Amino acid sequence: MDWLDRIKWDRDGLVPVIAQEAGTGDVLMFAWMNRDALAATAERGQAVYWSRSRQRLWHKGEESGHFQQVHEIRLDCDNDVLLLEVTPLGHDPAQPSIACHTGRHSCFYQRLQAGQWQAVEPVLEDPQGIHKP
Repeated sequence: MDWLDRIKWDRDGLVPVIAQEAGTGDVLMFAWMNRDALAATAERGQAVYWSRSRQRLWHKGEESGHFQQVHEIRLDCDNDVLLLEVTPLGHDPAQPSIACHTGRHSCFYQRLQAGQWQAVEPVLEDPQGIHKP
């Protein structure tokens, strides 16, 4: 059996993926992969996701330069969620990495406080300069 066949793909042929920073354990982002994205990730050693909005493969960092080197790919106990252990590339190692299109270290920068969502992580880079239009 092909290792890709062990995964329980959803009805759209996708599986959810969590990217976790290797050095800190920080959860950086959530994304989706299809078979081609996962195969490309395993082959390249860099994260390749499926962009649902663009309906195409998305090599993380292709526009922003914030690539993700993949050290480990894990599959959960139900075979329906992936965890990538990554090192973000394309930034000054002395500074926090940027994984979010908002220019923040993590996509999980909002915290529920007193019934309101509050941004609790700073913008590290102007999001207008991160992605091509």
